Amino acid sequence: MFVLKSDYGTAGDQEQAIQELIKQINEGQERCVLMGVTGSGKTFAMANIIERLQIPTLILSHNKTLARQLWQEMSELFPENAVEYFVSYYDYYQPEAYLPGRDMYIDKELQMNERIEQERFSTVASLVSRPDVIAVGTVSVIYGLNPPEVFQQSHVRLSVGQEADPQDIVRELVGLQYRRTTGEIVRGDVRLRGEVLDIWMPSRDDPIRIKFGWDGIERIQVCEAISWEPLDEIEEAWIHPRQFYMTSEDKFGKAIEDI
Repeated sequence: MFVLKSDYGTAGDQEQAIQELIKQINEGQERCVLMGVTGSGKTFAMANIIERLQIPTLILSHNKTLARQLWQEMSELFPENAVEYFVSYYDYYQPEAYLPGRDMYIDKELQMNERIEQERFSTVASLVSRPDVIAVGTVSVIYGLNPPEVFQQSHVRLSVGQEADPQDIVRELVGLQYRRTTGEIVRGDVRLRGEVLDIWMPSRDDPIRIKFGWDGIERIQVCEAISWEPLDEIEEAWIHPRQFYMTSEDKFGKAIEDI
């Protein structure tokens, strides 16, 4: 599952530290400490532990700068796995405030980073759709999202050869909060032109094109976002919701009754 790619092996005391940490983890020890000076290869040691234990991993850092550095290093060490980045998507955030002495209310101000929001979507989508995930984040991850089963159940799975009507799929995607458009599309949009359905998930750099035939889905292509030239041909696509906060039909129905 996890495959470490590196031109170098462990050196010095790294192997001893790796084996001791693996022993502690397998024995159920909750707190294990890896100590070392800057440049001693702690990240590489962590990567070796992940590969040998073969378990999904969450790496937390105290700031975005170090988190990005760890994400970059892990991405290079695990190019075939889902190494994801999950931090706060605010570039700037000023909370609302009230100044009683001046009887003044100050509204909150914020600026969101679209790229980071996309990476957060990618993290959640990977967590609910594949087992080989290394998520690097900051304390932003402690703030709750929906239960994972809600996000996992709220999706559309499409595969080559599947009998499906494009109009029905569009209706399902609109139910997942996707915006239907007939012109140019951006992340979160879906467009149907004849027998060609274009979907741009918020987590992806490149949209997906579904081509239909008499018997259903004939081709699924990953396309370049500007030219729409095919980049890859895939057998299956897992389409996640456009929004993080989805509500299951059962909870939605119960809320309507209570209201």
